[in-house]
Amino acid sequence: MNRIRDGTRVRWFVVGVVALCGSHAQAQAYPSKPIEFVAHTSPGSGTDLFGRNVANLIEKEKIFSQPITHSNRTGGLGVVAFNYIKSKRGDPHVVLTVATGSMLNAASRPELELPLSTYTPLAFFAQDPQAIAVRAESKIRTIPDLIEAAKREPRGLTVGLTSATGVGRFILYMLERETGAKFSIVSFKGGGDAVLATLGGHVEMTAENLSEMVTLYETRKMRVLAVTGERRFARAPEVPTLKEVGYSIVGATGRGFAMPAGVPRDAAATMEAALKRVYDSPAYKEYAERNIFENKYLGSADFAQYLVARRVEAEEFLKTIGLLKP
Repeated sequence: MNRIRDGTRVRWFVVGVVALCGSHAQAQAYPSKPIEFVAHTSPGSGTDLFGRNVANLIEKEKIFSQPITHSNRTGGLGVVAFNYIKSKRGDPHVVLTVATGSMLNAASRPELELPLSTYTPLAFFAQDPQAIAVRAESKIRTIPDLIEAAKREPRGLTVGLTSATGVGRFILYMLERETGAKFSIVSFKGGGDAVLATLGGHVEMTAENLSEMVTLYETRKMRVLAVTGERRFARAPEVPTLKEVGYSIVGATGRGFAMPAGVPRDAAATMEAALKRVYDSPAYKEYAERNIFENKYLGSADFAQYLVARRVEAEEFLKTIGLLKP
């Protein structure tokens, strides 16, 4: 019965978003007060910086007369922020900066009561690839070195991650499954914190977004062993992909935006149009290139379909690592 109810919610979630996108009603006075952009990770994390940059471009383009504020509502693997969005049902002056993995994992856990219908998807911008990295002084210099060390001393290597269920954890899970290696996970409030913990020697490695450590890589303070995208990146041309090293593993953090459920259609459409304007701007394209994003725009309806499809993958992952009952 849970699966049936869940499937019904997913169908109505998509139908509702499609109806939103098809509305031709005239826009009302929106926004009528400051808009709050909410990140579910700590200041300085990839999700936080992405949301702030896009919001700053909205203000720079003078798209709205109202100012934009920022808040970081951390905790519970994103659940604190997601519950905040849930409490703001119907309020279009709240916009969630989405890291899709965290949202999908929460939506896959029925006890949290945070289904996809909690949100009104607005736009998907890009995929932000992960990077497996150590501090420059580490004796681990390659992925084979890493796997050998993790197999020689199971769970002896500590890995700093944003969460125990995020994309970085998924990458490590895949490596464990393919190689028999075992890692010990330490969770932080954001990817920036995990990267700094690695740099300071508090943990031995991280598997967070490449964008969160690329400056440290370029200044030779951290060593990136591999990236998890489909290709190498111009800012790290000598760093191989995991596929090149011999593992068929690809993963990245999806980046986008959503409002609470139940918002007025015209307000959501107005914000979606503002986000598309930013996405098409030269300033955003330069930012995306600098931060090594793999750009792929999806409007509201397509973003909703993307989330529904990816939720199935998230559920299987959580079952496999024992966080969801089969």
